[in-house]
Amino acid sequence: MKIVPTKITLLFFGLICSNIMFAAPEPPPPVPPPPPGLPVDGALVALFLGAIVLGFYKLQILKKASK
Repeated sequence: MKIVPTKITLLFFGLICSNIMFAAPEPPPPVPPPPPGLPVDGALVALFLGAIVLGFYKLQILKKASK
């Protein structure tokens, strides 16, 4: 039986490539935790009051325009 070098070489490279193909990739680096949320304080009350004032102002303009 004659051993053909090309078959041995193809078998060798096939085994090497399959090992690389089935290797698991490295896990991704850990994700840093998100930054803490900002506290809700007096600015929320100021925004609420501003919205009420703006709404009242818009209503007054609409009343004047309809007369």
